[in-house]
Amino acid sequence: MLRSTTTGRVGRMRAGLVLLGPAFVAAIAYVDPGNVATNITAGASYGYLLVWVVVAANLMAGLVQFLSAKLGLATGRSLPEVLGDRLPRKARLAYWVQAELVAMATDLAEVLGGAIALNLLFDLPLLVGGVITGIVSIGLLAIQSRRGQRPFERVITGLLAVITIGFFAGLFVAPPSPSEAVGGLLPRFADTESVLLAAGMLGATVMPHAIYLHSALARDRHGLQPVDGEGRRVISTTRYDVGGAMLLAGAVNLAMLLLAASALQDTQTDGSLEAAHAAVGANLGPVIALLFALGLLASGFASTAVGCYAGAVIMQGLLHRTIPLLLRRVITLIPALVVLAVGIDPTRALVLSQVVLSFGIPFALIPLVILTARRDVMGDHVSHRATTTVASLVAAAIVTLNVVLIVLTLTGAS
Repeated sequence: MLRSTTTGRVGRMRAGLVLLGPAFVAAIAYVDPGNVATNITAGASYGYLLVWVVVAANLMAGLVQFLSAKLGLATGRSLPEVLGDRLPRKARLAYWVQAELVAMATDLAEVLGGAIALNLLFDLPLLVGGVITGIVSIGLLAIQSRRGQRPFERVITGLLAVITIGFFAGLFVAPPSPSEAVGGLLPRFADTESVLLAAGMLGATVMPHAIYLHSALARDRHGLQPVDGEGRRVISTTRYDVGGAMLLAGAVNLAMLLLAASALQDTQTDGSLEAAHAAVGANLGPVIALLFALGLLASGFASTAVGCYAGAVIMQGLLHRTIPLLLRRVITLIPALVVLAVGIDPTRALVLSQVVLSFGIPFALIPLVILTARRDVMGDHVSHRATTTVASLVAAAIVTLNVVLIVLTLTGAS
């Protein structure tokens, strides 16, 4: 009897593990080069001051990603599809324009990150590195197109492991101050630039394209979930999927900031990723610098493929049109290559792209909160009132931060 019970438990655990995966693909959006740029800049410039932003942003992201996945499971449709079915044509087109601008900002950050990493590793010109990053992302998308979602999930999860190693390694050489790290949990700002960085960190963590994408990933993996034991089990497992993925992504983000705060704060850097890499090498040694660059490279390769996938989901849902993923990859690669070709500072462009993402969050988050609170949309999977209240507070906090950022920037306050 005991053996039968144990076998049953093992079987249920294996069945649950099979359901994991979509959240780890979406989690790549939370450890992309934009995160590296904003977190490293925040740690190098302000030390442990903005630790609270990383923690709060990842807690917010966990709730948001679960709601997105649940919407896809309950309705069998992605968030852009649900919105596309409900918006009139003009509103749908306008909504798509802002979503596409956000997707372009996402792609810009990811290609720039890959180009910088290739420059650090092989001294390649940034433009050449951008082209190589685009080619690699095409290869990753080909895996999804030809072999399906699960092989794609495995490859992306493997790259996530490389990212984790790359940014955690330095902490073993230069451990952060526990007391200062805990002190950084107190919410506060120092000046206008710290607010700008906080908005960028938020935009790099609670990412609009990940909100749109996760609903499609969950739907494509599991399909429409009926209101029965199986449906509840899938949604319950999705909660663990999201929790594990966001815990890992949050830990990597925190490691980036803590590494910069502990090893780079007293060094002469200009806030660029190149200077951060040089400072890591000078302070922590060439091996840690190599792992840092490899983590950045894996981040650029994986996130640009996932970002392009998200853009296709957005276009299909809002415009009711589909173009091949590989063709979209080629088209969306052009703006990033233009930025590299004209010589714009890539790290500054990375940070500003994350601010653009921050402004796009309400357009994805507010409809998600509203739709998941409606029984006519979600059926018996409708969000509990307490969940909706917390999600509404998250949306309000994000919008408020953006408004403060605009006011401070326009007034020139410091």
